[in-house]
Amino acid sequence: MNGHRLHVYGEGAGQPTLVFLSGSGTTAPTYDFRGLYRRLSGDYRTVVVERAGYGWSDHSNASRDITTVLAETRTALRASGHYPPYVLFPHSMSGLEALHWANRYPEEVVAIVGLDPSVPSVYEVLPPPQLLLEFVAFSARTGLLRLVPSLCRDAPPVSRGYVSEEDADAYCAILFGRTMTPDMLAEISVTQANARLVSSEGIPDVPLYLFVSTGTDVAVPNWTELLVEYAEAAGGRYQLLDVTHYVHNLAADTIAAETRVFLQAIVGQ
Repeated sequence: MNGHRLHVYGEGAGQPTLVFLSGSGTTAPTYDFRGLYRRLSGDYRTVVVERAGYGWSDHSNASRDITTVLAETRTALRASGHYPPYVLFPHSMSGLEALHWANRYPEEVVAIVGLDPSVPSVYEVLPPPQLLLEFVAFSARTGLLRLVPSLCRDAPPVSRGYVSEEDADAYCAILFGRTMTPDMLAEISVTQANARLVSSEGIPDVPLYLFVSTGTDVAVPNWTELLVEYAEAAGGRYQLLDVTHYVHNLAADTIAAETRVFLQAIVGQ
């Protein structure tokens, strides 16, 4: 779609299909989510969609507004043989995409299981740190990031053994080569506009379960409170986790177990 191809990785079987959507700048989503989807793919079909500029997906020259990004995600899923109904697992910034999806195409979304996901109110207090991000992008383009191998080897997918040694090499290659790509920077530049659009659509009428970090690595002083407030306004559930932002890496067992109970109550599977 829009002249580029997206990489879609899937494993397991069963309905509904669980769709994992990565946060901003998560360079290798297929590896990043592995610790969680491997705990669920014995019972469900699990799918990771890598947006343009992420993982093995092509770069894009198309707008990164949320409507375009969602259209690409939905097209990639269908083209790879994955059809609704879906349970969406958004991490961080992709929380906006999941909420937009549930509002625009409610017949496709069975539930949202948020992995410390952004909600619109976050972006009222979180302007994108553009200069810092551009420096990180420069470091990746020039190879400076490779001078800090611990950035990869200490990352949870590697340090916790979620990926094999061979896959760890591939993960590191993607991380050092595709950190803050032009697509990622373009996404971030329109995030606040995307948040305003999602806010204007209201809270979707969909079962919601948010796993919320209480760690200190998100640059929003009231991050936890904003997510809890959203879950309560939506009539959804939430669980506070004493970990930092990448909750799916740091609390995979808890999230997988709770997800099974949650989905059993909704769809009987």
